[in-house]
Amino acid sequence: MIPIAVTIAGSDSSGGAGIQADLKTFSALGVYGASVIAALTAQNTKGVTGVMDVPPDFVTQQIDAVYSDLAVSATKIGMLSDPDTIRAVADGLKRHGTSNIVLDPVMVATSGDPLLKPEAVNVIREVLMPLADVVTPNLHEAAVLAETDVGHTIEDMIAQGEALRAAGANAVLIKGGHLDGDAIDILVYEGGHERFSSPRIDTQNTHGTGCTLSSAIAARLAHGDALNDAVSAAKLYLFGALSASGQLDVGKGHGPVHHFHELWETGKGRS
Repeated sequence: MIPIAVTIAGSDSSGGAGIQADLKTFSALGVYGASVIAALTAQNTKGVTGVMDVPPDFVTQQIDAVYSDLAVSATKIGMLSDPDTIRAVADGLKRHGTSNIVLDPVMVATSGDPLLKPEAVNVIREVLMPLADVVTPNLHEAAVLAETDVGHTIEDMIAQGEALRAAGANAVLIKGGHLDGDAIDILVYEGGHERFSSPRIDTQNTHGTGCTLSSAIAARLAHGDALNDAVSAAKLYLFGALSASGQLDVGKGHGPVHHFHELWETGKGRS
């Protein structure tokens, strides 16, 4: 039976991030993807022009429909901007005994546009974070969640990961993409931490990179990988998707990564 993963997140009308990026990642990594749409966005590679939250009770209906029928092996949580929706998601996951939860606390789009209501931060920290097997914030998101200054060093990243674990997270992957040099992420877990590094790629096609990494981790967890192995495989997949992103030539701003770089012969797909 094929592994099944669910993405609970916002829809990206341009297809490069959010639900669309997650489903592409699941498919590319051999996982059947299902979705619970928590918000609609009007966005493209240049920015976000509108966000409309899905009513919490309908988010609950989607959760119950999916988890009562499908044998879900992993769940990725992305953009949740409304406190009531966050609580509905947490209640649904607990009700269905969900495991292998990857929480990507999306707060700002690649374009810099805010995606999260300020009052939602505490709810994510207190209600969702303790349910997740791993939380995957970037440096700015980690600083908001940990209520610290933005980190600038590996030591800062480790400290933020430990602070988030002290606040209830089971494991934390701090993404250091905003640091200079190689793209270094730090996984902080009970008993220690592990460093994951990949060469930095000079490209503006970074739309949906965080969504893609977190959904790739969820996909590998659905396949049965241990967390550190899932992170390592996800980093490798994202590196390939970023390296091949120039083949796509999509949009006029921050283009998407190439989710199917290992499956398509060219950027135009198979003929």
